Amino acid sequence: MLSQQRQAIILDLVHRDGGVRLRDLMRRLGVSDMTVRRDLADLAGQGLVEKVHGGAILPVGATAAGPQAGVVAAIAQHALDLVEPGAAIALSDGPLTAALAEALADQPATTIVTNSLRVAGILHAGAARHTVILLGGVREASGALVGPVAETAAGRLNVDALFLDAHGMTVRTGFTAGSLAAAGVDRRLVASARRLVVLADHSRWGVTGIATVAGLDEADVVITDDRLTDDAYVALTDHAGRLVIAATGPGG
Repeated sequence: MLSQQRQAIILDLVHRDGGVRLRDLMRRLGVSDMTVRRDLADLAGQGLVEKVHGGAILPVGATAAGPQAGVVAAIAQHALDLVEPGAAIALSDGPLTAALAEALADQPATTIVTNSLRVAGILHAGAARHTVILLGGVREASGALVGPVAETAAGRLNVDALFLDAHGMTVRTGFTAGSLAAAGVDRRLVASARRLVVLADHSRWGVTGIATVAGLDEADVVITDDRLTDDAYVALTDHAGRLVIAATGPGG
């Protein structure tokens, strides 16, 4: 596999999941530690990723690029419509919640809780009117803060809504996270929220992450896009409280 092909795969994974781990890339690409490090260095030199210990994440302020950009923007806009002025909300880590953070820059003052360094960075770089509460914890490759400290802090909060960027979703496993540690924090945030709003583009359907965060029927609202398959549409309509479809074609 050529370096350009490897780097395209790495970029796709970073934009999809918000970050990648070195060891996961070695296994997926079938190459050595040194080869992956060179690829990450090349991408970082172009400003396409930010290297962190053990992997890489999207640069602060970056959201999904390429064909997915319209999907991300459309979902974020529908999520923005559900944010009430003066509310206290929580944003999990992920590319869709990062896009929502970007959209919140010009909105009325809101208290925002997050365990995502990327989301916090976007909010701090934007309007200063928001109150941003960053949970502590151990940093994952994606830039999410996880572990006992983050879980304890999340469990002591009360928020009006959690905007959860789901790694995957199926009828059997519900909404899942990409790591056990991330799932632990997300579950605490779900329990702390009066309302659960799940953000998940069509590509998340049929994907099963390592751990379940919530069942499909626990979601008050699911926001996805118009490329969702018919079986996924039926399942989410049957189980979730409300399904919102973001139009991504010409004209929005």
